[in-house]
Amino acid sequence: MPPFSFWTLGCIYGATSVALGAFGAHGLKRRITDPQKIANWGTAAHYQMLHSGMLLLTASVAPKNTIAASLFAAGMLGFSGSIYLLVLDPQRFKWLGPVTPLGGLCLIGGWVALAFGKRIPLRM
Repeated sequence: MPPFSFWTLGCIYGATSVALGAFGAHGLKRRITDPQKIANWGTAAHYQMLHSGMLLLTASVAPKNTIAASLFAAGMLGFSGSIYLLVLDPQRFKWLGPVTPLGGLCLIGGWVALAFGKRIPLRM
């Protein structure tokens, strides 16, 4: 068993997406006035929340599909994490620009790995 569980990580990512989304809706507007940057922050929080749910679903119905879970986890960190940092300080974190699309590719890969991986059959 890994030192962490994907269930726990999905819960942590979900909680932080709520906190970061709230910060973006309230606190960030005191620091940043560019509406596009505010929108980018919202996109990052939205994708993080959506994929937190997918990580939880993956941990529940496909617990052995560690490829999908790992791709979702890495994708959230790369995609949303790089956007958050680029919004906060684009000059300092400009080197993260290429990380954003790589994170997006990981998210896409997570969906593909989930589609073709093994899962627990649901019983009604």
